[in-house]
Amino acid sequence: MARHEELPVPIFTSLEPVYGTGSQLEEAELRFNQLKSEFIEFFGHSPDIYARSPGRVNLIGEHIDYEGYSVLPMAIRQDSIVAIRKHDVSEEKVIRIANVNSDKYSVCTYPADPDQEIDLKNHRWGHYFICGYKGFYEYAKSKAIDVGEPVGLDIVVDGIVPTGSGLSSSAALVCSSTIAIMAAFDVNFPKKELAQLTCECERHIGTQSGGMDQAISVMAQSGFAELIDFNPIRATDVQLPAGGTFVIAHSLAESQKAVTAATNYNNRVVECRLAAIILATKLGMKPQEAINTIKTLSDVEGLCVSFAASHGSSDPLLAIKEFLNEEPYSAEDIEKITEEKLEAIFANSPSSLDVLRAAKYFKLHQRAAHVYSEAKRVHSFKDTVSSNSSEEDMLKKLGNLMNDSHYSCSVLYECSCPELEELVKICRDNGAFGARLTGAGWGGCAVALVKENAVPQFILNLKEQFFQSRIDKGLINKKDLGLYVFASKPSSGAAIVKF
Repeated sequence: MARHEELPVPIFTSLEPVYGTGSQLEEAELRFNQLKSEFIEFFGHSPDIYARSPGRVNLIGEHIDYEGYSVLPMAIRQDSIVAIRKHDVSEEKVIRIANVNSDKYSVCTYPADPDQEIDLKNHRWGHYFICGYKGFYEYAKSKAIDVGEPVGLDIVVDGIVPTGSGLSSSAALVCSSTIAIMAAFDVNFPKKELAQLTCECERHIGTQSGGMDQAISVMAQSGFAELIDFNPIRATDVQLPAGGTFVIAHSLAESQKAVTAATNYNNRVVECRLAAIILATKLGMKPQEAINTIKTLSDVEGLCVSFAASHGSSDPLLAIKEFLNEEPYSAEDIEKITEEKLEAIFANSPSSLDVLRAAKYFKLHQRAAHVYSEAKRVHSFKDTVSSNSSEEDMLKKLGNLMNDSHYSCSVLYECSCPELEELVKICRDNGAFGARLTGAGWGGCAVALVKENAVPQFILNLKEQFFQSRIDKGLINKKDLGLYVFASKPSSGAAIVKF
């Protein structure tokens, strides 16, 4: 039997297989009905088909997917739905993208041209759809699939993954857009290929994404978290202990990954690459060979482990302590070791060159130490869930791993912020087994592991101790609190809906 990532995206004629029963199904039915009405109002036609892709919460494994390491996220019920209609050849060759939330997101119009450049200097929400559009045509071309001449498209989006929350609203939109385009052209690709494709799509917007967000959004299975491996992408179901629930809470500091990439997200990608090249060089590789062959810290882990073995250990952190200075490196310090200008090393990556222009120094020791220790925590988390421990012990161990992950993200990777630190502390003070920032950080959400029967009181305490002061200041509306703090069990992945 084929593994589930080898299968195509499922096509349903009703919403129950996607959303289950009860209030979640009723809410989904209302949304789809409203989406259809808005589509007819915008364009005078019904949509041909719908695609949905969920947001996600990463339980553990932060900032290591782009270094080639496994991660452990789960899909949440909040998702992005895209309604689409393909124009006839005789109609106008234009892409019109509207949003149910038209007050916040105005209509975007683009030419029906898969080769168009995305204007990264003028950030528009519709760019995320165009990422999927360009990626779909690139993929079809690479597979020699004839999808005909480009035609116009009408699109309406309904997204309820909070933006800037670290719950992957952008990947949910890119994935649902790509799948909607695919469905409109009556083709369907295996989920693992779609996960890879949509990861590459999002790079059109200038973020050097590692692929976790897209992989879980496309490949999630209801009731399971997923251990996502890369190169090649695959997903392994992880059954979480029944007595624990994950509560997700927004720090209300927005994390704008694409906008701040040069100083935050992409900066860390560059630092990790430089740390890997220097480790390889110090461990015996010629500088030019290291530059040409070493792209990620996972590429050099074998050399680090061999070094550790010669000192009676198996821990790659030994090599970091030995060969990477704790003090920040200047560009000149690195160029002495690599015997190459940094601009030459990253010549083929415009987004990395933006990082070099913005960076004053590089913290290589800290970034590499985070990546290797976090990669180990992911497997400890999976092993704990699979162990014969009592449920109480299991929840405590998982909580400790989450706490250690947060410390590493905060201190070594420096991707936290004051609001996240406050929120994580309040979660722990109110009995969470563990709590940590989730997603890229620099704002967005925290995730806390809480005993199932303590969830209502826990959420009430968060409302009083964190959110009430923000309501009083007018930062958020009391009636919207459910968007900012909620419990979640693992939800289903991407789907196509036709009815």
